[in-house]
Amino acid sequence: MKKTGYLDWDEYFMGIALLSAERSKDPNTSVGSCIVSQDNKILSVGYNGMPRGCSDDEYPWERDADADLENKYLFVCHAELNAILNYTGTNMAHAKIYTTLFPCNECTKALIQVGISEVIYLSDKYSESSSTIAAKRMMKSAGITYTPYQAGGKKVHLDL
Repeated sequence: MKKTGYLDWDEYFMGIALLSAERSKDPNTSVGSCIVSQDNKILSVGYNGMPRGCSDDEYPWERDADADLENKYLFVCHAELNAILNYTGTNMAHAKIYTTLFPCNECTKALIQVGISEVIYLSDKYSESSSTIAAKRMMKSAGITYTPYQAGGKKVHLDL
């Protein structure tokens, strides 16, 4: 008799996204993503952080500084974009992405361009922001479905 109580695919892939988020050095919002093929093979993972070669000790992690160049937003690569850029294959068409935070409008453009067809997200804490509203509008136009992650049939929320 086989073991019961094992992780289903969604739990497994969101778990990998959560584990990837633990690599982030962002003191406020750690985000992780996991891109998966149609046949449940992991294609790539990513987390939010500074670009390669840009020391995370030299660039700002502030989010409320008075000057733009003292805020993290001009420098940090988001988890979804890093997952796309970390991919070494040739085709992500019809893949899905598990991400701990709903993608912004800029990452959504990249997800559309590489052919991602589904987004499973854990948190939508910026749902009222222009960036998220624009992202959802573009996903709808591009035919990308987006679904809140549900473990064991229950909607799960995470304060990121």
